[in-house]
Amino acid sequence: MTDYILLMHRDADPDVDDTGWDASFGMLHASGAFQGGSSIGDGICINKAGAPPPISAQLGGFIRIAAPDLAAAKALVIGNPVYEAGGTIEIRELPKD
Repeated sequence: MTDYILLMHRDADPDVDDTGWDASFGMLHASGAFQGGSSIGDGICINKAGAPPPISAQLGGFIRIAAPDLAAAKALVIGNPVYEAGGTIEIRELPKD
């Protein structure tokens, strides 16, 4: 299994009902893929070498999952309220290094 992080962007249609979180998390738990997650609040960027860029304001939350491959990770996004509302889900592999 490979670990992935699903980064949910804040670009979903705000008028779409987002009550599907219980069903989405239920599916992830039932599949055994769910590894954790959280919403993402405000913060800062720091850089020892100079002026840091602003924080990435488009990120609203993350879910960590385990899946056999990228195609399986992509399939686990179906039903996610951000995705279903037309928002962006960024899927990134978490290498074991």
